[in-house]
Amino acid sequence: MISLDGIKKGNRIAVAMSGGVDSSVAAALMVEAGYDVVGITLQLYDHGEMAAKKGACCAGQDIYDARTVADRLNFPHYVLDYESLFRQNVIDDFVDSYLQGETPIPCIRCNQKVKFKDLLTTAQDLGAEALVTGHYVRRVESPNGAKLFRASDYNRDQSYFLFTTTQEQLNYLRFPLGGMEKSETRTHARRFGLEVSEKPDSQDICFVPSGGYSSVVAKLRPGALEAGEIVHMNGEVLGTHQGIINYTVGQRRGLGIAASEPLYVIRLEPETHRVIVGPHHELAKTKVYLKEVNWLHNPKAFENGYACMVKIRSTHQPVSAIITKLDQNSAEATFAEPEYGVAFGQACVFIENDHILGGGWITQVI
Repeated sequence: MISLDGIKKGNRIAVAMSGGVDSSVAAALMVEAGYDVVGITLQLYDHGEMAAKKGACCAGQDIYDARTVADRLNFPHYVLDYESLFRQNVIDDFVDSYLQGETPIPCIRCNQKVKFKDLLTTAQDLGAEALVTGHYVRRVESPNGAKLFRASDYNRDQSYFLFTTTQEQLNYLRFPLGGMEKSETRTHARRFGLEVSEKPDSQDICFVPSGGYSSVVAKLRPGALEAGEIVHMNGEVLGTHQGIINYTVGQRRGLGIAASEPLYVIRLEPETHRVIVGPHHELAKTKVYLKEVNWLHNPKAFENGYACMVKIRSTHQPVSAIITKLDQNSAEATFAEPEYGVAFGQACVFIENDHILGGGWITQVI
């Protein structure tokens, strides 16, 4: 039976419920452990628009599924309309980032500006002593406050998406699934008799139908699909494109050009609407500059350079780097070996022995 650090049995906790198997099992485990559970679901976009989209969350069928779990386990469940806030802080940010030639990660912004901000406040307003989520990360108590660690199962680890979590938030949050594999979670779901036990995992970005990012951008920003040139680094024009939002740094396939050698997207130039391509070695980068850095370890430790591991994409294997603090909000990461396909708008997350030390958003590469 799972218990929560610092929370006595019988005390109230809130569970963030997306309607998926992970958050549903987290709630069921809390009921089983004897806590006074309250479920909270955020409606993030229009019910009708997303009801038929498989692999989404926080809309239509998923809200119904969350309520069904709450009814089965006999605890109160609240649905909060956060559609306007989600549109402003997540969807609009995603669209504008793409138009600037970046490769955004809206899931991180959602955790940062919606789920772990307003949802956390709502949980406190309801008298909950903690907010429980179904994320696959581990939280470890320490004399200086809670620490964030990668999940035991690296294949399910979601710590990259939670690097913006503040110390105050981390002290309040709990992650009961962090030490489990997904198969164990589904076993629990079947044991509790939850209808979502075999429900597929969410795929891609929740508000993007079938991975069609460009169609979402074009719908929200008419005129975004402006044509331009595909240019080799040597200055040769190789072809044309129908919008830089269809390309990302490091891309090789689907460029729509013919060449005698394999070519990759080296950079995007939103001001001139040009896609710059070149050979693979031109992707090699040794340093990135970061903004909006969130420090989950003493910032002073980074002032003269701190050796650790970093992830520069969610699917990226951690690599060695030196993190140097530039000021309270910015830093630079120097890789031990050149990295390829580093894109603006992605996050660089600092890791030491599975401990998440912090991270920031990539703004410049060298």
